[in-house]
Parts: sequence; structure tokens; C-alpha cells
Amino acid sequence: MDAHEHSSMDGHAGHDPGDHDIAHGPGGSVSWAMAAQATLHCLTGGAIGEVLGMVIGTSIGLHNAGTVVLSVALAFVFGYALTMRGVLRAGVPFGQAVTVALAADTVSIAVMEIIDNIVMVAVPGAMDAGISSALFWLSLAGSLAIAFVLTTPVNRWMIGRGQGHAVVHAYH
Repeated sequence: MDAHEHSSMDGHAGHDPGDHDIAHGPGGSVSWAMAAQATLHCLTGGAIGEVLGMVIGTSIGLHNAGTVVLSVALAFVFGYALTMRGVLRAGVPFGQAVTVALAADTVSIAVMEIIDNIVMVAVPGAMDAGISSALFWLSLAGSLAIAFVLTTPVNRWMIGRGQGHAVVHAYH
């Protein structure tokens, strides 16, 4: 998500600290919409890597563990890259953008990866079904949907404490 998307998402751009913004309700609580949007952002990058890793691992015949490791690694790479894209556009130096991406996305991507890979491994035959199988794709889509639903409360809790995706908002 780029800096413009963040500023329009949360209403922070140039606001008075006393103003009431879109992201927070009375008393500073984080809205579910804000948490869902942050989760969707992390899921977008993570899902690109997850799907790519599953497709590559399955296609080249990696063992399930190898496929999961590849998927997780690529999920983090693409998740961080998506966040860094927006932060770099805001003029933040590369090293600082890396730090922001790590702080913003690590927990969210980790939780999503744990959930979606547990689901993929738990669905009988999903990992061995092959990329031409409906079982493979339905299991992968279902695992990502479940990960989204279960990670949104985690992101809401973290954003409410100024952690996770909340750190990105200081850079727009």
C-alpha cells in the first residue's frame, strides 16, 4: 500500500493530533475496518508469495516441508516488499524502510503463514494434489480466507497499541 493509500485509509494526513480520525473510535479504539484493511494489505503480499511457493514447490516435486518453507519465505519477501514500496515512495531511506516493513508486517505475516500452512497440511491430499487439481486450489483459497479471519483481531490489537501496521502511518 502506498503512502497516499495509507493517508486516505486512516485520515491522518496533516491532521491535528486532537482530531478524531477514521481509524479510531471513541477512546482511541481501532476500528474493525482498519484492522481488516491492514490484514488485507499483509495478506496481499503474503498470498502472492504463498501461492507462488505452493505452485513452485508442488510443480517441482518438493517434499511438503520444502514446499511450506519456500511458501513462507516468499510470503515474507513479497509482504515486506509491498510495504516497502509505499514507504520508499514517501521518501524514506531504504534501510529505514526495511525497519518499518519488519515492524509493520512480521507478526501479521507470521500468524497468517502459520494458519494457512496448517490448513494446507491438514486437508487430506491438498499438498499432493497438484496444481491442476481443484482440491489444491480450493484448499489454498480456503487456507488464506481462514488466515485472514483469524489474523484480523491480532492486527486490531497490535494497531491499538501502536504496533504492527500502525508504524507505517508515521511515514505519510
